[in-house]
Amino acid sequence: MASIRTQLKSLTIALTFGALLPLAAPQAAAQNAQTRFPEKPIRLIIGSAPGSGPDIISRTLADRLFETWKQRVVVDARPGAAGAISAELALASAPDGYTWMMLTSQLFVASQVLADIKFDLQRDFQSLALIGTTPFVLLANNQLPAKTLKDLIDLARKQPGKLRYGSAGTGASEHLSGVLLNHLTGTNMLHVPYKGVPQSIADTLANEVQTTYAVLPAALPHITGGRLRALGVTTAKRAALIPDVPAIGEAVPGYVMNAWYSLVVQTKTPGAVMNVVSSEVTKVMREPALMDKFRSMGIDVIAGDRAALDAWRKEELKRINEVVRISGARETR
Repeated sequence: MASIRTQLKSLTIALTFGALLPLAAPQAAAQNAQTRFPEKPIRLIIGSAPGSGPDIISRTLADRLFETWKQRVVVDARPGAAGAISAELALASAPDGYTWMMLTSQLFVASQVLADIKFDLQRDFQSLALIGTTPFVLLANNQLPAKTLKDLIDLARKQPGKLRYGSAGTGASEHLSGVLLNHLTGTNMLHVPYKGVPQSIADTLANEVQTTYAVLPAALPHITGGRLRALGVTTAKRAALIPDVPAIGEAVPGYVMNAWYSLVVQTKTPGAVMNVVSSEVTKVMREPALMDKFRSMGIDVIAGDRAALDAWRKEELKRINEVVRISGARETR
């Protein structure tokens, strides 16, 4: 009898342990992912050209993360279609946490404007970290006979369809910045799309287009060097680095357009890996030395975690949809 009881007890233990294995295995895998990540280089896909704001920010952050992880974060610039190309590439990669995408206001706007988008940012990409914000700057060629924003508006009203402004591409935030200015001022400045901000700036310098919109990190060298004239910033308040440049909203009530930067990954990426990345990125972003470096570029650092970026995306979606609605910029789908 004792032998039978012993056997039954052993069988019960074995069955109980076996039943727990399916639960224990994923937990163990998640813990291992946390302790080992990263074991190889990480690919950070950006939808902007080399030398753009996202490129500058990504490389600065990548250098700092290498110091901690001893693994490279390789910045892969894939400009075009206002960042949509970068999203398609990121979505086609393995959902293992080793491919990140920089989600910017540019791509966020494009996803609500362009008709042939093959992805859903809300469904297909999970939040990692909210890096920060910066203004767009309305830049003008020095030969343009407009010293102020008011001068530009007056000139555009006298010459409808004659003045050209460049952007990083159709559907990008820079494009919408110009659409919104046209809408609120009753002007008709012609949009000229490029594959990236650097090309748009180059053609503004060459006077192929008279003005362009560019994020402050990309615009700042041209402003301080006197190569281009800054007529206004798109944020509600003036930028600390260029306090003499007015906010466009000072002359055009209701005008606001923010640029922002964040990191996302595919939705199917393991949660444990997403938590590791989010924790480390927000941690280094809050370091005084790195914050100072980004501020010197014109970035207002937020260093928000996954929940903060989720909330930000939700609010931005409401705001951008309203701007798109009133401007009439959305393509027919």
